[in-house]
Amino acid sequence: MKSLNLLACCLLLVSCAPSQSPNSGVYMLVDTSGTYRDEIQKAAQIIRYTLSRLDATDSFAVARIDTGSFSEKDIIAKMTFDDRPSTVNRQKRLFAEQVQTFVDESKSSPYTDITGGLLQAVEYLNEKDPTVKTVLIFSDLKEELEEGYIRDFSFNLDGFNIIALNVTKLRSDNIDPREYLARLDEWQTLVEKSGGTWRVINDLDGLEGLL
Repeated sequence: MKSLNLLACCLLLVSCAPSQSPNSGVYMLVDTSGTYRDEIQKAAQIIRYTLSRLDATDSFAVARIDTGSFSEKDIIAKMTFDDRPSTVNRQKRLFAEQVQTFVDESKSSPYTDITGGLLQAVEYLNEKDPTVKTVLIFSDLKEELEEGYIRDFSFNLDGFNIIALNVTKLRSDNIDPREYLARLDEWQTLVEKSGGTWRVINDLDGLEGLL
């Protein structure tokens, strides 16, 4: 009888324990290659919007896409927000300051390792293990790797939302629009075959309500 009473008490405690609140993890990749560097003010606008949408226990990281993006050194700012509102406000101010420094000082990169950046994003969000995992890719999606870099591997994107932002058209796309459409199709195929969801948003007003 004592054992049954003890078991009943344990079950009652488990049933009364508060469930973990859902939280979000967002990792944003910012392309800094070539003339796309000129789009960086738009990237800063998206970062500010994302900061405003995130809350306590959410995680946010911003990283540059450059020659070799599978590296911690390319993370510009990262933060997991506290559960105290006053601390969250201070964390967001610090995050915004770090991003502004990057915007003011960033230089154009000769190469674009989007795949390496995506792999870094997946590792970061898997480590944080939020309820919702979102990767924002601010890029024209034209990947150019330096000789010797190998990016031929598979992803596991189960549970990941991959959103391409501001996918501008290159000069060559105007000559042959099939190049632009092929880039979008290739990335969509990679993401969906890896178990993730894919979306393209070129009108930044479409960000409203996204996070």
